[in-house]
Order: sequence, then C-alpha cells, then structure tokens
Amino acid sequence: MAPGQTSKMGSRVVVVGGGLAGLSAAAVLTQQGLAVTLLESRPRLGGRAGSFLDNETGEWIDTCQHVGMGCCTNLLHFTRLVGIDDLFREERELTFIGPQGERCRFRDNIGPAPFHLTRALMGLRYLTLGEKVRLGLDLRRLAHARWAKANDISFEDWLLKHSRSRDLRDRFWDVILVSALSDTTSRISVSAARKVFVDGFLSHRSGWRVLLPTAPLDEIYGQRLTNWLTSRGATVLMQTGITQLEEQEGRVSGARLRSGELMRADEVILAVPWHRLADIVPPSLVNHPTVEAASQLKSASISSVHLWFDRPVIDVPHAALIGRLSQWVFARVESQGMRVESQTTVPSEQGGSHRPTEFSDLGCDHSPQATNNGPLTTDRLPLSTHHSPLTYLQVVISASHEVSAKPRAEVIAEVLRELGEIWPAIREASLVHGRVVTEHRAVFSPLPGSEAQRPVQQSPIPNLQLAGDWTRTGWPATMEGAVRSGYLAAENVLRRQGQSVSFVQPGLPVSRTASVLFGIRGDGMQSRTQG
Repeated sequence: MAPGQTSKMGSRVVVVGGGLAGLSAAAVLTQQGLAVTLLESRPRLGGRAGSFLDNETGEWIDTCQHVGMGCCTNLLHFTRLVGIDDLFREERELTFIGPQGERCRFRDNIGPAPFHLTRALMGLRYLTLGEKVRLGLDLRRLAHARWAKANDISFEDWLLKHSRSRDLRDRFWDVILVSALSDTTSRISVSAARKVFVDGFLSHRSGWRVLLPTAPLDEIYGQRLTNWLTSRGATVLMQTGITQLEEQEGRVSGARLRSGELMRADEVILAVPWHRLADIVPPSLVNHPTVEAASQLKSASISSVHLWFDRPVIDVPHAALIGRLSQWVFARVESQGMRVESQTTVPSEQGGSHRPTEFSDLGCDHSPQATNNGPLTTDRLPLSTHHSPLTYLQVVISASHEVSAKPRAEVIAEVLRELGEIWPAIREASLVHGRVVTEHRAVFSPLPGSEAQRPVQQSPIPNLQLAGDWTRTGWPATMEGAVRSGYLAAENVLRRQGQSVSFVQPGLPVSRTASVLFGIRGDGMQSRTQG
C-alpha cells in the first residue's frame, strides 16, 4: 500500500450534499462496496435539480425545467446505473419561433455530423440565406482547436474580432448559449461557447438531442434514488446539515452536524455550492488559494414563470422563443384541478382577461423552496376555484440578472403578452394560477478567467475531495458537469485505497467528417481532470 493510502476495509465515506455531484459519487462508491453516508441539509435530494410543492395546485413542480443532451454521456450513464433512465424521454425535434412568429422545425436529417443539421439550420426562416452561410463559416471557425482553451476573452469579443455573423447575436448565438450556459455572450468565455457548439451540434449526430424528464425531479432524484442507495447499503440522512468539517493531524476527521454530533469519516466528499465552501472546510483551508479562488466565482440567475390555464393553450410540447423575454416554454396537462380561495381578474393588453393579480412574496427565508445555492424567491398568484384538468406551462428565462429585479407582476404580464402573440388561445383562456421562481445563484458564470478559479477534485487535504459542477470537469455548469465531478471525486477516493477504477465515461465519438472538415479531435469530450 502506497504512503497516504487507506485500507478499504472499514473505510467510512461521508458525502456532504445530495445534489447530482454527491449522488453520483455516492452511487459508484456504494457499488464498489464502501460504507457511504450521504448527508443532505434539505428534506429532499436533487439539489438544484429539485421540485417543490405548489400549495394551490397540490402539484410538485420543478424549480426550473432541467434538460440534458445526447452529448451528456456521464449523465446518461448515471441514470442507467441507478435505474431512472425510464423517467427521461429523448426529443428529436424542437420548435423555434422567430421574432415575427415564424415557426421553424429543428430536427436532424440523413448524413454524418455536422451535415446532419444542415436542413435544420436552413429551416430557420427568420434568418436570410446570407446569414445562414455566415453562420456556417463562423461555426467552422469556432470549432478550431485553438479556441478550446481560450478562457481569457469573452465570446462577445470573439464575435467582434473574428465573426461575420456578430449581428445575429440576439437571433442565434444567445438563443443557444444563454439556454446552455445561463449567461450572455458578453459574459461567457470563448472556450465555454465552443464547448456547447462542438459537443452539442458539430461532432456527433445525436449530441444535440434533448432529454426531458417525464416526472417531477423530486420523484426522479427523491425516493426512487434513496431506495436504490439504501438497498445497496448506503445511509441517506436528509435534513442533516453540517456546520464545518473538522481536522486532525492534517486529515479530515469528520463532519460536525448542526445537532452538535461529530459524524466521523475516513474519506469525505464535499459536494456543496462553491459559495458555501469557505464556511464548511476546516479552518486550515479557509484562506487557502484554492478555496479563495473558488469562492470568487460569479453566479448567474435563472427565473421560471409557472402558469396554469383552464384549457389547452399551445399546440407544441415545448418551443424556443426568439427575440423575447421568454426564452423557452414547456407544456404539460395536469391530472387534476385545484382549489384556491380568492378570485380576481387582470385585464390583458389584448382586451381579454387573465386571473390572477394578487402576489405574495414568500422570500427565501420563509419559503420551503429556499436552497443552499443562495436566495431563491417565489411569488404566487392565488386565483379562482377550479376543479377540471389544467394546462401547465413553465417559461424559462436564463441569465435573468435584470428580470429578477423587476416586479413579478410585470414579468408575468410581459410573458402573457408574448405568449398571447404566438398562441391567441392564451388570450381567451383564464389564468387560474401563476408564480415566478428565481434562483439567484443558480449556476456559476463561465466568465473569461473563471476556469483558473475552478479547483480540481483533490483538495489540499488528502482525504477531502471536492465535487460540484463548479469544480474542474472540462464542462460548464451542467448536470453532466455535476455527474462528472462526482465520478472524478470517487475515483480519487478509490485511488487512495490502492484501486485504479475509472467511472468517467468517454464522450460521443467525433464523426470522421467533422474531424476532417473542422479539425475536431474530441478534445473537449474526452478531457479528465482529477488532480
């Protein structure tokens, strides 16, 4: 056994944090036979990929719509590993709605990547033929390997200096990048932008395909995953927060619970948001450059507008909206009605009426939806009594720095106006219930220079690993990045015990055509960062 390694026999691994990073680490270590205890401060697992109970409808709704992509090979591996892959469906067609209401179907066609999306790009009718040609040239330019490590300039600067299609920022670049990275082209690095397009759209035929959950996230990552872990010997403790990790003789000895109890551990994986890191690590690490750098990562906010109508109002399951406040809309039909108390009417700008108007700001300190990711605010609109099935829409607004500062009534009114311009049925329907949820520190922002602030999974203390999509994974802040971090942290734990086990899955293979035309070599998909 090498110096600094510990014996697998009797090793106690404590995973702090029940988001995807902590869950993925716990899952693979449990499969390897280690004694794992997972600590989650909230009453539910899933972290940011979570749900909350809407009291008016009695429905569990997701804080924000989470989607994966075909290029998320580790996320897909994790869902298969723990048996929840049946709760996701693959979408092979998207709908883009242009500034003038142009409806465009986005789907792949026969041929190798990147030609599989030629018809989809040509079908964006709100772009001219010349604009599409310029976009194609710029995508080829962006795919060059020289931009894979360009972390010191913003994508907006890249567009100004290297692009022929910079005037299409609002109608193309931001449409994709804001949804994927939760921030605007003026704030994200070139390498992060390249990652999205190369891995998602240019390298492999199925990389762009969207994976949608078919059940509330609380169901997916809640009891079902808890049962999977506990049936294999893991201990899952919810509503068990910690105050700090304790250290003895240069090693973490355990986690001090809020109850005062010390949960002893041989190995610890700390899978909490970056802005909580300095509060939890042992005192010897508080001022360490690794912790200080990670704590200075900037955040991006995401808002979601939840709307319940008394009838079907849109004719697609989801759509991307171009040039509007509303960026994506997702629809489903509820299985039952609802009961609420008050009844009011909001005049619409089109002359119809919507209900409701009365808002109640719950605030992050009193809302059961408050998270460890920072302030989360919700505003709700209680309305009329209704007992028939409802149509539920969720409108997602990423990079909502400015939106989150607006009155929620103003945000909902603007969303209703935009949706009504596209789907007139919305102007005729009654809005039975609505609310706005904003997660102010939803993800870290991939600003130029931020890559250097992201720590590797191995912390300066040998038996302490860091996990989270904010650690260095080769991916931006995504569910894929979170799972990769958990796998990498778990690999480090086992390596310290004399085992060389690889959990991280390779990316999708790059098509030969994309490799020849664009020079893509799989550099982004195959990267491994452990420390």
